[in-house]
Amino acid sequence: MAMAPVFLLLYIQDDIWLRGISLVIFAVAALTDFFDGYIARKYRVESKFGIFLDPLADKFLTIAGFVCLPFLSPEQFPWWAIVLIVIRDLGITGLRIFADRRNLTMQTRSSAKVKTAIQMIYLYTALLFGFLVLFGGGFGEMVRSVYELDLFYWGMIAVTAITVYSGIEYLAVNRKMFVTTAGKNA
Repeated sequence: MAMAPVFLLLYIQDDIWLRGISLVIFAVAALTDFFDGYIARKYRVESKFGIFLDPLADKFLTIAGFVCLPFLSPEQFPWWAIVLIVIRDLGITGLRIFADRRNLTMQTRSSAKVKTAIQMIYLYTALLFGFLVLFGGGFGEMVRSVYELDLFYWGMIAVTAITVYSGIEYLAVNRKMFVTTAGKNA
């Protein structure tokens, strides 16, 4: 979680070295997150706090990555799409915390796993592209010309739609659990 704001602050700079360092920080954060969870499960040293903190750390890093994108090109990566992704991810994380505190388990759907995979592929591609665009000369111009194709824009629309859909599906599948819990607390 501590690496996410450092990554964000370095990435939004228009300096090739700072942006390159930020990508290394992002990669290290993602890899350590993966191996941390893998080792904890393999050696059965998972804690309730770790199970809670791991997805939260994922969200911080992912949100930091998405927040960087409009700084590259607000036309390709519109703020409204970023806001929808952040609201969905924080909302579902908040519901997970709510459920966990009541010893309930939210059902996960395959769409959530697909959403995560698509978000990560898109995010890593867009962040790498944002680094490459800083190169000078013909290569930099060639990379910048990709923006004119609106591929990132339509990719952002697709990622946002999938993200919002998976959030709605989470709510629909788990609604009885929350309605029942709310009725008990009334």
